[in-house]
Amino acid sequence: MSRCPASSEPISARAPQGAARAEGISRRRMMTTGAALAVGLAGTAATAPPAAAGVAPGRAPGAVPPPVRLVLPRPSGGQALGTTALHLIDHQRRDPWVPTRPVREVMVQLWYPARAAAGLPRAPWMTAASAQVFQQTGYLRPEYATLPDTHARSGAPADLRQGRRPVIVYSHGHGQHRGSSTALVEELASHGYVVVTIDHTYDAGQVEFPGGRVESYAMPTPTGDDDPTILKAVEVRVADTRFVLAELARRVRDRRHPLPHGVGDLLDLSRTAMFGHSLGGATAASALAAGVPLAAGADLDGTLFGPVVAEGLRRPLLLMGADRDTDSSWSAIWPRLHGWRRGIRVTGTLHFSYTDYEAFMPQVAARLGATDAQLAEFIGPLDAARALALQRKLLVAYFDLHLRGRRTPILDGPSPRYPELRFFGGAA
Repeated sequence: MSRCPASSEPISARAPQGAARAEGISRRRMMTTGAALAVGLAGTAATAPPAAAGVAPGRAPGAVPPPVRLVLPRPSGGQALGTTALHLIDHQRRDPWVPTRPVREVMVQLWYPARAAAGLPRAPWMTAASAQVFQQTGYLRPEYATLPDTHARSGAPADLRQGRRPVIVYSHGHGQHRGSSTALVEELASHGYVVVTIDHTYDAGQVEFPGGRVESYAMPTPTGDDDPTILKAVEVRVADTRFVLAELARRVRDRRHPLPHGVGDLLDLSRTAMFGHSLGGATAASALAAGVPLAAGADLDGTLFGPVVAEGLRRPLLLMGADRDTDSSWSAIWPRLHGWRRGIRVTGTLHFSYTDYEAFMPQVAARLGATDAQLAEFIGPLDAARALALQRKLLVAYFDLHLRGRRTPILDGPSPRYPELRFFGGAA
């Protein structure tokens, strides 16, 4: 496990070791999974025949080893989990990316505290038709990896014994999908939150709709940080978020068409917040600035775009990210954050540490023939279990503080218990 003394320092302080290399990698290009994997694991056996990964003991020479069955880390909270997906249609908007679509369609998935329902199936990490598209590229191809099931039961009845629960929205990175950070989503749900994950259609890599229809990525590929496509993508995502929350509120009130499995009686939409990875983190900050009804936001390693950078925020914002100090948007917004704020760099993490690749890639690395050094190029040198544990603790503590009024010391500043956390910019 990588260890480094924690520090509390100005946002403009020293860049960590290896930042010069990270500086040469466009963060916009790293938003897409394929480009990031190409950077992190270039030259591994993923581009070679499957047999190149080696022969397991007792296996005949030349035999192809089976794919690795991936596993999500178990959430630490005491709640059993349920999940259900919703197809939502915004009749007030034409699709901004595909003009032939007269309405904007999104898929969302609700993750919630549930009554025990052992007889119901565990929900897959990704639906079947989406998975077929997803596994055509990248390093989780079907010959290398079998995608996991989650810890949530599909259609489990909501646990209403503790009343209504706060709601947290999740927005994925550019080119990713609503399941990209399921390990974090499940953790929050296991601690009593309802988490709503959004697929931003045509910005996501693939989205499966009812009936098996799959819509793949269709927005223009951004060419740089100043590409207007990026600003448009953030605006579209903010509009998606506003619509989803309004539609959930309408469904909670509509007793004729209630949300399934009792979930409508679980949502406390007076206590909402948002987090996201990469462009999803930028979306969370911009949604706060745009007046979407959110009490707080968290940005996981996402460069910020648009008016929020210059105008700042008066609502809470957590900036948590990779082990480098090269994001000028974070430096620019910091003095303009007039509400509660924290900036935390997790030593030994990289951009995709804040997705489920942090859990998956160590499991599949040997099957790919990747070395430890190549794996560290993608998710950083910090032990994956430790990296995930820190992210989970920080997010639960942050949302507990701003949605439940519960303070947890991990957010207060450097601590010997968490030497990997490097606080920057000072607190408010």
